[in-house]
Amino acid sequence: MPYVSVTTTVESRLADPLSDALIAAGALSVDTADADAGTDWERPIFDEPGELPATGWVRARVTALVREDADVPALVGAALREAGVPAESAYEVTRVEDEDWVRRTQAQFVPQQITPGLWIVPSWHEPPDPQAINIVLDPGLAFGTGTHPTTRLCLRWLARAVESGLSVLDIGCGSGILAIAAMKLGALRVCGVDIDPQAVQAATQNAARNGVNAKFVAAAEHVQERGDIIVANILAQPLLVLAPLIANLNASGGRLALSGILEAQAGEVTETYRPWYDFEPAAHEDGWVLLSAVRR
Repeated sequence: MPYVSVTTTVESRLADPLSDALIAAGALSVDTADADAGTDWERPIFDEPGELPATGWVRARVTALVREDADVPALVGAALREAGVPAESAYEVTRVEDEDWVRRTQAQFVPQQITPGLWIVPSWHEPPDPQAINIVLDPGLAFGTGTHPTTRLCLRWLARAVESGLSVLDIGCGSGILAIAAMKLGALRVCGVDIDPQAVQAATQNAARNGVNAKFVAAAEHVQERGDIIVANILAQPLLVLAPLIANLNASGGRLALSGILEAQAGEVTETYRPWYDFEPAAHEDGWVLLSAVRR
């Protein structure tokens, strides 16, 4: 079924009310974005759960998807009135042809080379290098497909840090990508932890698909032993809260990698972990940081 895309630009404070009003009026979905993206006035926004961003967009581009047979003027007019947006606000209507959305989504995900010998490969692709370590992973509900800078930073660090016979803990395992990589890189035992049951289930399935015997649990209390290596790719605020627990789970002389950290947050995270760790030079990519350290 073909659809219609309706786009308008409003003050950022009106974006959420207008989005809610569009859904209430019959829109199938709504997307908001920085109307000034790609210009000198673009404002990247990074925030974490429970925190309000320091600054917002000046203007927001609000795009609604509606059925082709919808009464677009009536739907948009009702939403504008409900949200308190001037009724004369201009909007653009674009026809969206129906297509194979699964195939289009798959086309966005291609094999990712992490190091010369490590690749992340979607299941619908052949491995570019069959002799390399290939992790088969499809996009899913849990975070981690190899496309985000924090995931790549952690994978590169693991490729250097993992040695045969070591044990690895993956805190906030998401899709299980880091735990699976650790096993394929030679770790003897790997345990992934995530508070999201869907992530634990997805990670378990991904490990089975890759033929590795990694274990995944829903709480750190279920971890049976300390890890020679701990990798935690979460967000800065959870990492601050979890510092004593993570330090307690890391074996003396063990290694630690923390990621999901913006460059502006690196100092606070470093100081929080410093009572237990000696830090090494940080790694950076696209504004994100990986902090690595050795447990005293």
